[in-house]
Amino acid sequence: MRIFPLSVLLSFAILPLMATEQAFPPTAPGVAEFKTLPAGVLLKSTGRGSYFDESNGLFRPLFNYISSQKIAMTTPVEAQIDQAAMYFWIAPGEVSKVVGDRGGVEVLRLAERRVASLGVRGGYGRENFEKTRDKLRAWLEAQVEAEAAGEAYAVYWHGPFTPWFAKRSEVHIPVRPKSAQR
Repeated sequence: MRIFPLSVLLSFAILPLMATEQAFPPTAPGVAEFKTLPAGVLLKSTGRGSYFDESNGLFRPLFNYISSQKIAMTTPVEAQIDQAAMYFWIAPGEVSKVVGDRGGVEVLRLAERRVASLGVRGGYGRENFEKTRDKLRAWLEAQVEAEAAGEAYAVYWHGPFTPWFAKRSEVHIPVRPKSAQR
């Protein structure tokens, strides 16, 4: 079992209290849908291996960056699973505080994105992610208008001190219009 430093645990505990804005509306648990994510500025921290092995090390540089620049926390947090990465959204009113890449954090400016999304309630572990990802893949395969255009990733709405049964997350898969030659 991995022991997290108290400062990191406290940082996650205050995440929901600090979050002043949502980058986009959450998908309700059990609902699969297509949604368009807005264009935006995101901060990215990367690690080696799986997100589930690296999440503590990914969070700290991002939290240090926003704390040092007095940037308000925005939800959700995105997580790339297989090649560990964590992303923080920057609220439009906070973008002027972004000072460029520093301290292991990369600044990304992303265009609007279209995704398939499946909302879920429960813990933020690998098993819950994989189960939700597999359900979303099956749902997406049955859709006539869109197909997968990238790898699934996690979207987390709560910090680690939220009880597992109250946590909400989503799995997203980037999509594109389905080819007419099928």
